[in-house]
Amino acid sequence: MKIAVLVKQVPGSESVLPINEGQSWINEDPVTFVMNPPDNFALEEALLIKERKGEGEVVVVSMGPNRVQKVIREGLAKGGDRGIHIEEDEPIETDPLLIAKRFAAVLKDENFDLVLTGLQSDDTGMGQTGVLLGEILGMPTATLAIETDIQGESIRLKRELESGWFQWVQFPLPASVSIQSGLNTPRYPSLKGIMGAKKKEIKTVLGSELDASSRSQSIDKVFVSQTSKQTEVIDGDVDVAVQRIAEILRSEIKVV
Repeated sequence: MKIAVLVKQVPGSESVLPINEGQSWINEDPVTFVMNPPDNFALEEALLIKERKGEGEVVVVSMGPNRVQKVIREGLAKGGDRGIHIEEDEPIETDPLLIAKRFAAVLKDENFDLVLTGLQSDDTGMGQTGVLLGEILGMPTATLAIETDIQGESIRLKRELESGWFQWVQFPLPASVSIQSGLNTPRYPSLKGIMGAKKKEIKTVLGSELDASSRSQSIDKVFVSQTSKQTEVIDGDVDVAVQRIAEILRSEIKVV
């Protein structure tokens, strides 16, 4: 069983997020970056599948500038066997389709049995990369998986639906699956794992050489919403007060 796990490096939840001068993204200099929390569950599930089968290979794959090698090493310290780094120049790519095409260009020759991704990233939160990647690679694809079961040459999944409903699906391998957060308990890297990760291979591929197609989505501007508070006291005649309230709701707040 050969499993690829896509992980992303995102700003930590407790990190400051100053906007850069061009308002195109955040100023990354003071930001503390961590492994995307949903991807942590995907990595753990890959390691559990490998342990249950007693054999296999878990490959940690990430795209971004040189700093993302930190989260690849973290994945290797937890039990991953090797890493692939799709290196990109600044600014980082945010278009899900172009990202998926670059991942597909690297993964197609590896012949993975299973590609796992987290549900979505904590920064842009688009949740599209895993689905697009499966389509590009011609793999059966499922999202919101909360339980996995490898059965020979197929995989059986329990998917979370709306209103407390669930769905069991089964399809042949190779497959692409987006993992729902919370289906397992991610492990911490051991000291032995941390030391061993330093010797494990990380293959670097230049993202600019993989796909030259134009992006379909981009971020034009990042800004902090401006809020204001204004109080108006309405008193006097009831009919006049009601008329004023209706006018505010219709013309100023625009909820009716």
